[in-house]
Amino acid sequence: MSETVRTQLRVRASELVGRNWLNTGGKSLDLEALRGKIVLLDFWTFCCINCLHVLDELRPLEAKYSDVLVTVGVHSPKFEHEADPVALAAAVERYEIRHPVLDDPELDTWKAYTARAWPTLVVIDPEGYIVAHLSGEGHADGLAVLIPELIAEHEAKGTLHRGSGPYVAPEATSGTLRFPGKALFLPAGRGASETGSSDTGTPDAGTSDAGTWLVTDTGHHRLVELGTDFQTVLRTYGSGTKGYADGPAADTDSVEPTARFNEPQGLVLLPEEVAATAGYDVVIADSVNHRLRGLSLSNGAATTIAGNGVQRLLETGPARVDEDAAGFTGQLSGHPLEVSLSSPWDVVWSTKLNAVVVAMAGTHQIFSFDPLTGAVAIVAGNGLEGLLDGKAHEAWFAQPSGLAEDADGNIWVADSETSALRKLAIADDGTVTVETAVGKGLFDFGFRDGEAAEARLQHPLGVTVLPDGSVAIADTYNGAVRRYDPAAGKVSTLARGLSEPSDVIVDHTQAAGSEPLLVVVEANKHQLVYVPIPKEAQQVDEGASQTQRPKSPVAPGLLDLTVRFTAPTGQKLDDRWGDPTQLKISSTPPELLVTGGGTSVGLLRTLELASGIAEGVLHITARAAACDGPENEDGEIPDHAACHLYQQDWGIPVLLTDDGDTELVLDLRGMD
Repeated sequence: MSETVRTQLRVRASELVGRNWLNTGGKSLDLEALRGKIVLLDFWTFCCINCLHVLDELRPLEAKYSDVLVTVGVHSPKFEHEADPVALAAAVERYEIRHPVLDDPELDTWKAYTARAWPTLVVIDPEGYIVAHLSGEGHADGLAVLIPELIAEHEAKGTLHRGSGPYVAPEATSGTLRFPGKALFLPAGRGASETGSSDTGTPDAGTSDAGTWLVTDTGHHRLVELGTDFQTVLRTYGSGTKGYADGPAADTDSVEPTARFNEPQGLVLLPEEVAATAGYDVVIADSVNHRLRGLSLSNGAATTIAGNGVQRLLETGPARVDEDAAGFTGQLSGHPLEVSLSSPWDVVWSTKLNAVVVAMAGTHQIFSFDPLTGAVAIVAGNGLEGLLDGKAHEAWFAQPSGLAEDADGNIWVADSETSALRKLAIADDGTVTVETAVGKGLFDFGFRDGEAAEARLQHPLGVTVLPDGSVAIADTYNGAVRRYDPAAGKVSTLARGLSEPSDVIVDHTQAAGSEPLLVVVEANKHQLVYVPIPKEAQQVDEGASQTQRPKSPVAPGLLDLTVRFTAPTGQKLDDRWGDPTQLKISSTPPELLVTGGGTSVGLLRTLELASGIAEGVLHITARAAACDGPENEDGEIPDHAACHLYQQDWGIPVLLTDDGDTELVLDLRGMD
């Protein structure tokens, strides 16, 4: 039986150093002020989907142990925009973070705790000593064992102090909309414009035969239908209370809406003939519920159409990545409510696949859903995080967040964590190939127009196809709308000065003029705005950047890599399909790694690093699968045991020097 991760060494926690504190009422905190509490440091950055998963994983623990546990979010930015204190304050409000947050833009506390990846968790006991160091998500069950152990130990010693924590709620800043995510145009006859009145019963001021706009009001956990003036609220869908429930969503015929959503994001209008058969009109990516929901615009009912609500973590059987890093593509199940999904972020209708295509941000993949048969399938992506083109089952994505179909039936993808514009080239026989138009890798970003190979974006979340066949991109962290011209292979800028644009759509209604406009969802200003498509686009060059993290000195030649993992108390490594641990290793530049690359089982690997290369990045993905015990008489995991996937992707910057280290140790679930 595995033991809880605890150290026998007494390692004193380092002081918490940063620029500022949030959620403390203006007070600064230090470890002395937290003495007597169990402190959980959560090293996060607000672009990171895995970090957002951890925020939700920790909420039940924070509520249960509110008198003894203090979570401190240490915000250590990956992108330049995330170092902006105003953007960080907005993110803390957007994600309803209810614990103190340390703004660590220079990575001072990150370096002091030797964090190497987002997210990283560090547990500090009431006496100020480190007791656990965890990377990645999925650690809530292990923490649920560790925390009571620490409570019992320190109550017996008299070093545990119960009482309220230092959290102070900030003032809310939003209005009708709160951090809206995506928008969808509803043509006349398919939305509230058909009724000609608002949800208050008064004649509408913002609609005409031009249609209406359906917006995911993400921060209010609902959908809002707006008139073309973007001010008139015609109807709302969902109770506005965070949660999950099917049922009446619209306040129609005096029926109180009871349907609930949890941070809904993308939405797509089904073709009329498909909607008539399926029984709903709109498919919604209900991101934190890990489900797809269907919405009927005629009766206002919301139903679950795919997803069992369990976050997709553990790939078992045929869906596991093999030793050549090839993933499974194809149908997962014809029973859509039995399939686990992970943070679906956007949806689009594919005319070639005759299905809804889903940006599955949480697993770095592209899925599909057939509303007529209920079939759920993986279209592209092996689940490994990064930028790799080629055959669909071998391609890598990194938090795909925006989708759009072009006139040829190809799907454009805003791949946010690689700051890239990708394309699913779909052949007539349904074969999918992944291509990259703009973007270089996980840690490369910037604001640069020009030739696509040298152009840079910064964490784009939305994409649409313009009337001339070029592609407009909601370049979220640059506060801009960019344009990629496939014919010329060049990037330009259409608009700047926007506040975290999360979606962009072409408006053909002529509601604000005779020319087609762009509709931009300006998330951090809680609004939709019209933006003209300029005749002459701007050319901007503010440079290309890379995420700046400390470089590890290593020697050329042999490097022994160890990833430490200990399953929590009550869990056992799942060896029913062989070794349940796996390493995937590559490098930038590729010639840095002479031997030791590729995918294979085990958490130990000897690498050979080339001489004559000054620096580079080692890309390491570690996975370990463990299931709940206890073991049966044969030492096997019981049938129907709950299983857990522990996974982390590291990008380790290395500096090659003759007197550098010959060993690299990473913690998946272990101790320094």
